Amino acid sequence: MNKREFLKVAGLGGLAMSGSSGLVSCSKEPAGASSNFPQTLELAKKQHKQSFNMTGYAAPAIDTVRIAYLGIGNRGFGALKRMVNIANTEIRAIADIVPAKIDRAKEFLGTHSITPETYTGSADAWKEAVDRDDIDLVYICSPWSLHAPMALYAMEKGKHVVTEIPAALSLEQCWQLVETSERTKKHCMMLENCCYGFFELLTLNMARQKYFGEIIHVEGAYIHDLFDSLFNKAGRYDLWRLRENQRNANLYPMHGLGPVSQILDINRGDQYDYLVSMSSNDFMIKDRADKLAKEDPDFADFGGKTYRGNMNTTTIRTKKGKTIMLQHDVTSPRPYSRIHLVSGTEGCALQYPLPGRVAKGHEWLTEEEFKELEKQFEPPIVKRIGELAKKVGGHGGMDFLMDWRLIDCLRNGLPLDMDVYDAAAWSSIIPLSEWSVANRSGAIDVPDFTGGSWQTNAPVDISMSKGGNTAINVK
Repeated sequence: MNKREFLKVAGLGGLAMSGSSGLVSCSKEPAGASSNFPQTLELAKKQHKQSFNMTGYAAPAIDTVRIAYLGIGNRGFGALKRMVNIANTEIRAIADIVPAKIDRAKEFLGTHSITPETYTGSADAWKEAVDRDDIDLVYICSPWSLHAPMALYAMEKGKHVVTEIPAALSLEQCWQLVETSERTKKHCMMLENCCYGFFELLTLNMARQKYFGEIIHVEGAYIHDLFDSLFNKAGRYDLWRLRENQRNANLYPMHGLGPVSQILDINRGDQYDYLVSMSSNDFMIKDRADKLAKEDPDFADFGGKTYRGNMNTTTIRTKKGKTIMLQHDVTSPRPYSRIHLVSGTEGCALQYPLPGRVAKGHEWLTEEEFKELEKQFEPPIVKRIGELAKKVGGHGGMDFLMDWRLIDCLRNGLPLDMDVYDAAAWSSIIPLSEWSVANRSGAIDVPDFTGGSWQTNAPVDISMSKGGNTAINVK
């Protein structure tokens, strides 16, 4: 091989290894993909000109927040039970396609003398709830595929929006949420409850005060044995969650990613740069789906399909050279874990396996030393309502902390702790990881949904230096 031939071959090899741009020609749509896969590469490179910066945006204060709930299955019903304990809220409307779920919610709300208007019986009944003039906040707890369409419709109708996770399933939807929120100046927050976990809040406060030094690396996960529930007809309308698992990706990155992203100041001082993702084979879902398809007509559409691998591992590098490792496994029989590892130049923290621990060197701090740290770095929000939150419940109290903080910010005209850029960035890992898995773990850019404002946006500060006056009525 002469020099010219060598340089030609080396150049082709370099192109193949150069990240997303070098893989355009060989990118392919994975079997079973439900995202708009052909546009993923194009939208990953989109340059966004921000029309209005929603980070730090304080919408006009709303003294009494009037709410419409869309979807009142397990998560939605739990949200209703929490919200009745927060003062200055009115549940004006509830919507669900299943009448039995409406009846259950009405019975519960009746015990609190709350009689909302109800909307059910058709796929579009929820729009009537959103169309009402007496709604300030739309609270979305529907199946995943409806989150973005409902949020977009609600913002166009002049309502603030919060949605269960994920906020979007494709990059197209991520961009639509960003652009609509900026244009309408309506909040669009993803309900990432793990950002209000007691250990996550503790480590966020410690990181803010430089206890760990410069953060180098973080890890998060959603490892949760939900295998049987994927096939539970009673628990999932239209078996939607099993259908979503036909995408080979990290389908649920937000629980692990949200808290560590706040620690890294993502969208507020740093930014995701690119990611690579790899999945194991599926060793469980297809076998059961094929078996059930032969025995039960309700599973006829699920036989002969391919499903996500048991374990997905995704790694992300940030603009400032920090690294993130994410994992997702909802089928393997193993203990629950979100990992939540924070590693810096002067120390680290790790939540799973429980209990949470902190180290400044080769050994974990003793239980007594850790208790002293908890006292020293206990976040103001935990001091204020931590014990009440545990009493109300919702994943140990973090769900209630999230809801109370949301209402308190809306009532006092304060910026929300999470905004539409967080919702888009955290959700974008789903289609981006899907593309990478399908392309031999190729690197792909993560879009900058902030349009460059991440370089000047202020970090999240759950300090409650303002607000904190929303009453709690725990019975």
